[in-house]
Amino acid sequence: MSLLIAVGALVFLMLAAYRGFSVILFAPVAAMGAVLLTDPHAVAPVFTGLFMERMAGFLKLYFPVFLLGAIFGKLIEISGFARAIVASSIALLGAERAMLAIVLVAALLTYGGVSLFVVVFAVYPFAAEIFRSSNIPKRLIPATIALGAFTFTMDALPGTPQIQNIIPTTFFRTTAWAAPVLGTLGSIFILALGMAYLDWRRRRAFASGEGYGEHHLNEPIAAADFDVKGVNPVIAVLPLVIVGVASKLLTLLIPAIYGDKFEVSLTPGGKAVAADVGATTAIWAVEGALLLGIVMVVVCAWRAVRANFAEGSKDAVAGALLAGTNTASEYGFGAVIAALPGFLIIADALKAIPNPLVNEAVTVTTLAGVTGSASGGMSIALGAMADRFIAAANAAGIPLEVLHRVAAMASGGMDTLPHNGAVITLLAVTGLTHVQSYKDIFAITCIKTLAVAFVIALYYATGWV
Repeated sequence: MSLLIAVGALVFLMLAAYRGFSVILFAPVAAMGAVLLTDPHAVAPVFTGLFMERMAGFLKLYFPVFLLGAIFGKLIEISGFARAIVASSIALLGAERAMLAIVLVAALLTYGGVSLFVVVFAVYPFAAEIFRSSNIPKRLIPATIALGAFTFTMDALPGTPQIQNIIPTTFFRTTAWAAPVLGTLGSIFILALGMAYLDWRRRRAFASGEGYGEHHLNEPIAAADFDVKGVNPVIAVLPLVIVGVASKLLTLLIPAIYGDKFEVSLTPGGKAVAADVGATTAIWAVEGALLLGIVMVVVCAWRAVRANFAEGSKDAVAGALLAGTNTASEYGFGAVIAALPGFLIIADALKAIPNPLVNEAVTVTTLAGVTGSASGGMSIALGAMADRFIAAANAAGIPLEVLHRVAAMASGGMDTLPHNGAVITLLAVTGLTHVQSYKDIFAITCIKTLAVAFVIALYYATGWV
């Protein structure tokens, strides 16, 4: 019965998300419902002492990253930098490489710190224009954008400031640059296999006489109608470069300046404020890098930013609050489920997987798939089992950097099931349906999941980190 309660809570939350209900509302409903069926007297104490405690703890650590990332992405958008980057990339690569151009631009924006959702809005108008001019079926646009934005630059490529690459740092005391060799080779694997798949689908459509199609919904203004003449593409890409470089430099400088632990008292004899620098270096580094990126955009595009910042910042803050609270609510839900007797049965079953890396990958990607969220599923898995993963890795002589990279990549594997928020947003923006385009998105999802197995096998074959 206890197992049914735990699984039932997970299924309930998944169905609620699939049907479009707010996770912020239904995560506590599902969690407290499971507690009610287990021990009715424990509902109030568990809600306050566990669910809200973990939810607030997640926001304390990660909300600044969500907020700064959203503001940076919005500034890249309202400054015209995103449009300039996309237009220049397409002009450079040519219409005959339409799919590669869209993938690389989405990847550049994502790796530069722009929110996945912002990337979808920024890239879609140009993707539609270049697919139309190249007569490539519009139904392939979502999978093309997904390959560039939702896969290797989200969690595999070392140094990416996306939240999926930051969450493991607090559990394993690693940095965003963990396992650089494995992450880079895993990224190449995803890009090569993903492009091969998309090109195969394009050639099949061409052979059958299928073109872009007609009577589509949400057709954007042609890219040529956007005014990007006044934006230098070199200047446009500079803030993205600064975020990447600053993140790496700050990752090295922060421990050198503060040490592993740091205490400070703001008044003589006052209470000391302590910080575990080793556990928060990666978060501070990304926050500092995003701040520098924001300053650079403001300096380089002051007029455009000044004219649109008031409304743009409201949208960015609202988006950050929604994304951060969604994930935090899922994190609180996971903490409650992990405390239930039924979860012990699930955990014991996962123990049957003897290999620690495979165990971690299966656990993370399963929970990411159930919740429909890479960051949410990984937070649940690591919040409940990080100590166990670390102990198993230490016993097997596996560096924690490898645990970090496997967890991050696994979170972005099966997370993009039909109820995933990013997938729903991507289809809505492009004016397509699950029936038209989800099959190709799922194929990219399978390639991403396969990449985790590739990285694990590569580590055991070579010992590379």
